[in-house]
Amino acid sequence: MNNTLKAALWMIGAIVAFTSMAVAGRVVSAELNTFEIMFYRSLTGIAIVVSITWFVGSLGQIGSNKLGLHVTRNLCHFAGQNLWFYAITMIPLAQVFALEFTTPIWVILLSPLFLQERITAIGLFSATLGFIGILIVARPDPATLDLGILAGASCAICFALTAIFTRKLTRTESITTILFYLTVLQAGFGAVCALIYGSGQIAVPSMEAWPWVILIGIAGLLAHFCLTQALCIAPASVVMPIDFVRLPVIAIVGALLYNEPIDALVFIGAGLIFLANYVNITRGQRA
Repeated sequence: MNNTLKAALWMIGAIVAFTSMAVAGRVVSAELNTFEIMFYRSLTGIAIVVSITWFVGSLGQIGSNKLGLHVTRNLCHFAGQNLWFYAITMIPLAQVFALEFTTPIWVILLSPLFLQERITAIGLFSATLGFIGILIVARPDPATLDLGILAGASCAICFALTAIFTRKLTRTESITTILFYLTVLQAGFGAVCALIYGSGQIAVPSMEAWPWVILIGIAGLLAHFCLTQALCIAPASVVMPIDFVRLPVIAIVGALLYNEPIDALVFIGAGLIFLANYVNITRGQRA
């Protein structure tokens, strides 16, 4: 089996996981707010991460040398994930996923501030093309402020900051340490915010909701694990077009489960966003 096929199989796993998390998030949003969803998702993640690291004997790798950077990274991820869960309850799923694809564009623009990486001409062209795609997907109306669109666009910025701080952490920290703090810190953030928002109360999921809550936790970790495995096997220029399949898949799921219309402009805008990312990856590598 060649590497491209192996990467494609891993990406199928990632697509299934991301889609499952979106559907499960909508289901449990009837009972839990976004802070509570993040709290229970992180508890599931803690159980998985600690169990696996204990089994493979890597618990000893966990240190606290970069605790401040871990906190910063996870605050960004916590904010982004809450905005994402909010957006999937407010606007069509395909629109949320299309806006999420702008994360690499924000990485291009924010990297000079945090990583001292310069913006190339190709990067600037890609960012401009990506923003045109954002405008087509979002179609902002100055007369009305759509909080769902705003949340979907903002989560991409938070995810870009998460990626940047993750890149800084990987220079000195093990994946075990990063995943451990990912789950533990966000469980803490979720608990604090849920208690404040709920006036000292955290809702307990019903028996019917628990399987969906656990699915969110498993799918969240599995999606990023599959994506990472695919990128280890094949270059981003191969993996990214496969990742783009998430958009038509979620559009079909939204149409079948929630009667969401399949909007041609969302696909056109998302196509420009994809093209911007693809140009930056392929041309940037050649440069």
